Amino acid sequence: MVDDSRALFTIGMAAEILGLHPRTLRSYEKEGLIKPARRGKWRYYSADDIKWIECIREMIHVHGISINALKKLLIYTPCWNIANCSRDRRKLCTAIFSNNLVPKKLVADKEKVEQEQDTTPRTTKRAKTTQPTPRAQGKA
Repeated sequence: MVDDSRALFTIGMAAEILGLHPRTLRSYEKEGLIKPARRGKWRYYSADDIKWIECIREMIHVHGISINALKKLLIYTPCWNIANCSRDRRKLCTAIFSNNLVPKKLVADKEKVEQEQDTTPRTTKRAKTTQPTPRAQGKA
């Protein structure tokens, strides 16, 4: 079985599979909607990339969302909320995980919480002592 996340298709092959012009794929890349693997000047698309591009095309052509609106929406909400995907479809969609489709705001919020947890002093179950610290003794 072939791993869906492995880059297998050149831009021409991907365009042919998707039934669109290679310029469209370059445009999506320029807009930041896709990020194919690169080797030198060559772009390589995985099966997950193909699925994600199909999803992008559905959001643009079926739901009537512009590329700029789509880029803004993806900052705040996962793609399945925009495309109104069913739970069953989400479970089968591997493109979600391969293209970092978790909204940047949610990732930033999660990182902020984790950072706060790292800087928050951990309390222990030991009884607190009221003895002054050596620094506090010198000031008194």
